[in-house]
Amino acid sequence: MTAFRISPAVADAFPDTLIALVTATGLRGHEPWHDTITAVEDLEQQLALGIWRPADESDQRVEAWHTAYRSFGTNPRRIRPSVDALGRRMAKKGALPRINPAVDSYNSVSVRHGLPAGAFDLGHVTGDVDIRYADGSEDFTPLGEPGTVEHPKPGEIIYADADGVLTRHWNHRDAHRTRVTEDSAHVAFVLETLHATRDGDILKVAADELQGLLAPHAEQTTVHYLSPARPDAVT
Repeated sequence: MTAFRISPAVADAFPDTLIALVTATGLRGHEPWHDTITAVEDLEQQLALGIWRPADESDQRVEAWHTAYRSFGTNPRRIRPSVDALGRRMAKKGALPRINPAVDSYNSVSVRHGLPAGAFDLGHVTGDVDIRYADGSEDFTPLGEPGTVEHPKPGEIIYADADGVLTRHWNHRDAHRTRVTEDSAHVAFVLETLHATRDGDILKVAADELQGLLAPHAEQTTVHYLSPARPDAVT
């Protein structure tokens, strides 16, 4: 069992935070995920027809993350929130990257709803996961760079377990160790907003959509919500 927790300091600084934690056990990443393929292709078609575009920094959902990044010393135009970076890439190329079915699922939900999303292979997580401020001593190996070790700056918000950092700059980039592959069987997906009062309903729709894409390919799926009022959940 893995607990996810929002630290008191982060809860105090971002009191309207709401995080959906969608977990899947017995995930089958090697079989065809037809609904995910359809979801991705539908977004790409809408973009091509000009009837939809990904949210950018002029959108209040993304702008909120730019403000948050600046608050802990990160330049969001150089190191962009995940939903901003993914949306810019899609707008430029006209397509979402194809990684694997689980990752493609949360990417499509992320850009459709303008919310940052990520995922962790719980089989490679050590102990519990805290969303907290870095103290500068932590190690981080970026996704796709297994020989690289970085150290988040003190005060940067991170996801971290007992062995190191799982995500830098809150949601900018995930770690290589807990990356989700076709072989990942127990996965925690996260969707985030800093303005639950305004965007909580969007987050819940997005979480339901993601669960709907995962459920046909898993033994079990569950959804939990983290907030300053309920800052922890066990997967």
